[in-house]
Amino acid sequence: MLFIDNKDITDPAVNLALEEYSLRNLPMDDSYLLFYMNEPSIIIGKNQNTIEEINTDYVEQQHLHIVRRLSGGGAVYHDLGNLNFSFLMKDDGNSFHNFAKFTQPVIEILHRLGVEAVLTGRNDIQVGEQKISGNAQYISKGRMFSHGTLLFNSAMENVASALKVKPIKIESKGIKSVRSRVANISDFLSEPLTIKQFRDILLQQLFDCSLADVPQYHLTEDDWAAVHKLADERYRSWDWNYGRSPKSNIQNIFKFPSGIIDVRLNVIQGKIASIHIFGDFFGTHDVAELEQQLTGIQYEQQAIFNVLNNIDIHHYFGNLTIEQFMALLLLQEIPQ
Repeated sequence: MLFIDNKDITDPAVNLALEEYSLRNLPMDDSYLLFYMNEPSIIIGKNQNTIEEINTDYVEQQHLHIVRRLSGGGAVYHDLGNLNFSFLMKDDGNSFHNFAKFTQPVIEILHRLGVEAVLTGRNDIQVGEQKISGNAQYISKGRMFSHGTLLFNSAMENVASALKVKPIKIESKGIKSVRSRVANISDFLSEPLTIKQFRDILLQQLFDCSLADVPQYHLTEDDWAAVHKLADERYRSWDWNYGRSPKSNIQNIFKFPSGIIDVRLNVIQGKIASIHIFGDFFGTHDVAELEQQLTGIQYEQQAIFNVLNNIDIHHYFGNLTIEQFMALLLLQEIPQ
């Protein structure tokens, strides 16, 4: 494994561009580790409807960056008290959805620091009932990354104020608020550390060597030019960050074990004129492919089944059945 130094850049558009560029262009004879911290931002999951995830008034007052990432999962607040890590590697066929593989080394280091962290649910690291890390994954053309947050000393009042969390998500976890659900790692440390000291400890222990000996992949000037071009063209683009906010005349939302799925359809003269699928689920394929296949068909059970029966729905939503997805589309009771 090689370390990618992000040069202490805190612009989320550049950091997400660096992650994507590294995934798509670096030689995959090795795996890679990337750390980065972002200025106050909301990072939106790929399949989410941005406007519905953010508190717009608060975002404008605080001048927060809004940037959509490549991976699925939910929206998260970032600031300079949050350390992000990303493992980039070849897809070996067994690692996508295997969050334990990538979080366990981090959890073991937290244990050595006196933090009793555990992996819970799909993709969270918690101490007791409080979340200190959320994780997400992305896969493309035989390559993948698994990345996560590490809330070290983030401004928790901003975490709660910046995001509009759906009631279905709070209710499913049996908790009263976002604020009561999250905590900082610094609250649990046996001895105080700065976030830089924390990052250095992670680096040394993940690579099992001194800081001076951590093996690195050095990006060229051309690499960095391509990263900044990608940041401008994708991660600063309104279309990428906000563009999927359609009108709809049918909406249904349900929280499955694989995540929240929120469907919006325009049905005109009995046919699906348009469909958009949002949520915090993780899939190996782009959900836009499924939307395209459902567009134009009759809005009735047999026509929808005929489409879905010819595809592997697990590629889009993980552990979900055709019957469950059809019930969601048709506003029927969801089979368990």
